[in-house]
Amino acid sequence: MAEIGRYNNLKVIKELDFGVYLDDGKGEEILLPKRFVPKGIQEGDELEVFLYHDSENRVIATTQRPKAIVGEIAMMEVVDTTNHGAFLDWGLMKDLFVPLSQQELRMQKGQHHLVMLYIDEQTGRIAATARISRFLSNHDLTVKEMDPVDLLVYQRTDIGYKVIINSRHLGVLHYNEVFRDLEIGDKETGFVKTIREDNKIDVVLGERGYKKVEGEAEKILRLLKENDGYLPYHDKSDPEDIYDFFGMSKKTFKMTVGALYKQKQIELTKTGIKLVEE
Repeated sequence: MAEIGRYNNLKVIKELDFGVYLDDGKGEEILLPKRFVPKGIQEGDELEVFLYHDSENRVIATTQRPKAIVGEIAMMEVVDTTNHGAFLDWGLMKDLFVPLSQQELRMQKGQHHLVMLYIDEQTGRIAATARISRFLSNHDLTVKEMDPVDLLVYQRTDIGYKVIINSRHLGVLHYNEVFRDLEIGDKETGFVKTIREDNKIDVVLGERGYKKVEGEAEKILRLLKENDGYLPYHDKSDPEDIYDFFGMSKKTFKMTVGALYKQKQIELTKTGIKLVEE
């Protein structure tokens, strides 16, 4: 069954000059306008499309990818306002509506706001709300320690960035775990580092464990080969210098260098690391 506000795999059932019709699974046809029809598509083929309502309240399909789907949170720019609400650029031809009642502060054109997408019960259309805190809870967690997660930077605090985890929970990314500037609304990937007794979550950017080490190890070996087999970085190097050159935290650098040393792929010197000659 096709779902508004989400991606759907639908079958092409009719080709016309102005597009193709897709089967919605309920005996209704949904138009995919010609401008969005991939070349070579024929009747019987399946397409992944996003469904929403056009300006005439008809369900329409597109192969464009919006900045967020229903249930997700994203930063969007206000492109217009009326007495009833505001319109946001969400990456589709038709702008996304935020009712006045769903704005924490009255939105102004040119501003950027974090919003969550939902289906309006009265109209059945996709809308957005800036009142997202009511959708976030750590009461019943759907994640555990070491789980990979999607992160959205939500607020700055004294100890780090407050982040939204998988559009459902709140967590903290501590400043000492971050070695580059982040902006509110930035989307990142990471993993759950710690869940405390009160269900407060600490997260870290990047991939966890040995999967991360393997990827970073390849980077260090490549950089060594590109620099005549030697790099002047070691466990006493400044964390910011390490991040600027390698794009990784000092903790990850030390862990990765340790793994390479045990594998006898590098040597440790007083001034840096050296590639072992084959």
